[in-house]
Amino acid sequence: MCGKCFDWPLVRKALYKWCSPFTIYLLSAGEPRKYDPTFKGPIHSRGCTDIACCVLFIVAILAYVAVGILAWSQGDPRKVIYPTDSRGQFCGHAGTPLEKKPLLFYFNIMKCASPMVLLEFQCPTTQMCVAKCPDKFMTLVKARLIPSEFEYYKQFCKEGVTNQMVSQDPGLTLTRRCFPALAGKDGSITVGNSSGFDDGTGTIREAKDLVDGVKNATVVMEARQVVMKVFEDYTHSWYWILLGLVIAMLTSLLFIVLLRFLAGIMVWVMIVMVILVIGYGIFHCYMEYAALKGAAGSNVTLQDLGFQTDITVYLQIRQTWLAFMIILAIVEVVIILILIFLRKRILIAIALIKEASRAIGHVMSSLFYPLFTFLLLAMVIAYWAVTAVFLSTSNEPVYKVFNETECMHSRMNCEPANFSTSAMKADCQDSECLFAFYGGETAYHKYLIGLQFYNVFLFFWCANFVTALGQMTLAGAFSSYYWAFVKPDDMPAFPVFAALGRSLRYHTGTLAFGSLILSIVQIIRVLLEYIDHKLKGAHNKCTRFLLCCLKCCFWCLEKFVKFLNRNAYIMVAIYGKNFCTSAKDAFFLLMRNMIRVAVLDKVTDFLLFLGKLLIVGIVGIFAFFFFSGRVKAFEDTAPHLHYYWVPILTVVVGSYLIAHGFFSVYAMCVDTLFLCFCEDLERNDGSAERPYLMSSTLHDILWEDKDLKPDVPV
Repeated sequence: MCGKCFDWPLVRKALYKWCSPFTIYLLSAGEPRKYDPTFKGPIHSRGCTDIACCVLFIVAILAYVAVGILAWSQGDPRKVIYPTDSRGQFCGHAGTPLEKKPLLFYFNIMKCASPMVLLEFQCPTTQMCVAKCPDKFMTLVKARLIPSEFEYYKQFCKEGVTNQMVSQDPGLTLTRRCFPALAGKDGSITVGNSSGFDDGTGTIREAKDLVDGVKNATVVMEARQVVMKVFEDYTHSWYWILLGLVIAMLTSLLFIVLLRFLAGIMVWVMIVMVILVIGYGIFHCYMEYAALKGAAGSNVTLQDLGFQTDITVYLQIRQTWLAFMIILAIVEVVIILILIFLRKRILIAIALIKEASRAIGHVMSSLFYPLFTFLLLAMVIAYWAVTAVFLSTSNEPVYKVFNETECMHSRMNCEPANFSTSAMKADCQDSECLFAFYGGETAYHKYLIGLQFYNVFLFFWCANFVTALGQMTLAGAFSSYYWAFVKPDDMPAFPVFAALGRSLRYHTGTLAFGSLILSIVQIIRVLLEYIDHKLKGAHNKCTRFLLCCLKCCFWCLEKFVKFLNRNAYIMVAIYGKNFCTSAKDAFFLLMRNMIRVAVLDKVTDFLLFLGKLLIVGIVGIFAFFFFSGRVKAFEDTAPHLHYYWVPILTVVVGSYLIAHGFFSVYAMCVDTLFLCFCEDLERNDGSAERPYLMSSTLHDILWEDKDLKPDVPV
């Protein structure tokens, strides 16, 4: 339909008449490729490209290794694993006197709600290592009257304390630290004395202070409890999550194999199944919405409910299911409308997918290349994470003066070894020298933030380099398929290994150059997010608006750089030129075929996205029925969880990543074949002397569409 009412040559003439010279230049820039009888695909006689950037990348990697060695020599991960008491000692560390005391106990937990905690990341109260947290509540009077109770609580006091100690609240263990059990079984708040020492009337006084502090600490405690429940759910369901991810991998692999042999049928089945899966989601949301009609508390609005740490509370409200139903309905309508308007283009996209299926059939090893990419990315992530931990734990312990009353030495540095005989202690009798945080005054500690920034930047650079290597390798393998006159006789014996060798031998600098540009944009986005986080409380609307515009612009820039890099790597894999030349050639080639980009490439990407959506939907539905216990057959098999949405979300996100990994091979194959197809149209004219290398099916479909058919033979 679009081919009958849309005359691209006529539009081009109008653009020449009305558009700016720059726009005309973009639409017609670059000389079309000329016929070359010696061109047989990826050029084998090539030289090294972007050598300067290659040297820079090697130097940066060597410096990155040096930073890692420096961090490993200075850092101490025990500071993260083990809690630290007021003397800077590790609780529960093997080979120390505190080996059998793995938990940290706060003398007055309510002092952790002080604003000073946000500045110094340390509670201004005595902290000690204990074997276990208190498990019962007791008043000061009872502790004094009953010797056995005093002996029990003596383990929660500093050495040398007599029966003047105070009772503590029963507690619970979170991240190896003792916290008060604020909520009782009936949901009430347990309030008791929790100060270090008492003068006989402190129970009432401290109880009042505790009530005031509970309001500030309740939200934090609930959040911590939710985190612990989530971790507990993971420990009970990790093997089922792993099974779900394996099912997602097998489903993706099966889908790719079927797409190889039944591309046309599988695409239409995929389209119908996506519509049915989303339709079922709408039906399920309606059934949940109808089932909650008349239920107590189900008509509460999300606005009235506010933020809740227990997400399952939202599923008991009708408005939640109504929102889900509306969102899915909108997605369903949008997909159907897109399919209606693109119904003729889908046939062309299917032909391109069939061509990609043939290419993958001749390069089956490409399906397993994402595993190699995943392994390299896992190594990059592991090195970054370990280096970050060692850098963050390479500070020295800093001790400061903490006191209850006013003191001129408050928050000043001190030495715990001789503090009892120091002038600070003489001036402030109730002061204590306690461990505050980890820091340092050396040159290494001063530039520690710079090393952390370098660690993050090199993480982006290395991760983007690994991704770029995968794209160029697959592009080299699939382009060798397209330009082979007799397939597969004219192809290399091992296309993937040959392309990988060419990429590393000749184009390491080009890969480093493209990934460096992308990494700079990404690190700027990280800095903008950091600034935005710091300005959350600011009320300057102009600053907020400007920051929002910058974030949006750099997000768009990142997308454009990724698109340009991807196509530049394809041109590098074919012709072996440097990054800038390849990026220019790819950009101008796409601009000369802008209609074909919209009709072929993007429609094909949309169909592949539907395939990923289908796999995620199928696996997600099975995970929902299994973990939620909706199917009676699975009631005894499914683990008992606090939040069944935890493994469901994990399986859904993991399934998408797995499906994306497999479909990325197809997407790279389609993009490579598309650029080769555009070059084929410019190099050849379909004659016996200059035949097209595209398949006859794709040729016949293209020549039925005026938008895609060349204006004149080249």
